[in-house]
Amino acid sequence: MPGFVSAYPSLAVQLPGAAVPWLRRSRDEAFERFAALGLPTTRDEDWKYTSVAAIARRVFRVDGAIEVSDEVRAVVLRHAIEGTQRMVFVDGHFVPGLSQPATLQATLPEGARVGSLAQAVEARADDVEPLFAAAGDAADGFSALNAALWSDGAWIDLAAGVALEAPVHLLFVTTRSDSASFPRNLIRAGEGASATVIEHHVGPDGASYLSDTVTRIVLGRGARIAHTKLQQEGRKAFHVADVAAEQGQDSAFVSHALAFGGQLSRAAIATRLGAEGCDAKLAGLYVGSGRQHIDHHTCIDHAAPRGTSRELYKGVLDEAARAVFNGRVIVRPDAQRSDALQSNRNLLLSEDAEVDTKPQLEIWADDVKCAHGATVGQLDADQLHYLRARGIAEGDARALLIRAFAADALAGIEHGPLRARLESLLPGALPEAA
Repeated sequence: MPGFVSAYPSLAVQLPGAAVPWLRRSRDEAFERFAALGLPTTRDEDWKYTSVAAIARRVFRVDGAIEVSDEVRAVVLRHAIEGTQRMVFVDGHFVPGLSQPATLQATLPEGARVGSLAQAVEARADDVEPLFAAAGDAADGFSALNAALWSDGAWIDLAAGVALEAPVHLLFVTTRSDSASFPRNLIRAGEGASATVIEHHVGPDGASYLSDTVTRIVLGRGARIAHTKLQQEGRKAFHVADVAAEQGQDSAFVSHALAFGGQLSRAAIATRLGAEGCDAKLAGLYVGSGRQHIDHHTCIDHAAPRGTSRELYKGVLDEAARAVFNGRVIVRPDAQRSDALQSNRNLLLSEDAEVDTKPQLEIWADDVKCAHGATVGQLDADQLHYLRARGIAEGDARALLIRAFAADALAGIEHGPLRARLESLLPGALPEAA
């Protein structure tokens, strides 16, 4: 992506916080890191099965202008989720007029700040700086590029004891082909605070574009954050995401990662159980057909005693789709009495579908309870025969078995309208499930 190297000096002065010294330094350092790293290649172990050559040779444009047309409004209404507070970002920029309510802050409890990261940087840069510091260094070229070029995203800051009753729905809409957007979300929950956040990415099927997104979450003592990432990009889109959480004592982090769209998508999801008594639950469902490539890399880092983690990722692949799953669980030497369970299960509906799965356990403590496993298989012929023998058409029987296979990956989603939406997406995502 050499175009970004030459364009950065002119882009940097137009980005939010360009006049804020610490942020300008942060952007410059991140861009220097991107220039040094470049984009990952298949020679990098974590990218061994995912080539981003198609992204590297493309020229994407970053344009600050946005257009809110009737078509965009229709897209927002189509993807709205009942019972949530919605924040809408179009081509990487917050649009208050499409959000509901338009002024989020007026409906929030005292001690809760929810809004545009770009606006927060301009209005209260000193309040936002600690969250940037907590985000840590960029892990690869994509996250470095996001740190340099982010244009907007959500800023959610909850004081101690604050609980958001309604989920916050962050809806990111891409409208233009050959464009690149860099959403960045920063979420902090103080001691005992709690919230549910739905991060939702959509775009048109006919457009080829790049969405490079980063989300950072910091949980204080006893805090709870449930984060759902729903990827419904257009079928020609490229989507690269990096989600990382840092957990304080007795905190709970719940992550659901759902991938349905995109020509090539990659999600890295990590949490660090950094103090005693943390709990982490990671679940995912990826569904692919055609020649889609879907990659999930997860990391659960038990860095302190008495941590508990549960991870279940499931994949359903048809035609010539390919998936990659790499789940890493680390138990550090001081993390005694950790309890970790990890599972990846895959259902292949055609002979050409393929999955590369690699669950990993790295245990450096001796008083632990850990297990992991992976399976790859097809629909059970006996179950299919059982349903057909009772008068159920073959297509309906296959769809029923696929939904049953995927069900427990969605079971932990507490918001009923969101869970119902996800269940409704599965039949349309696969030709065999229609």
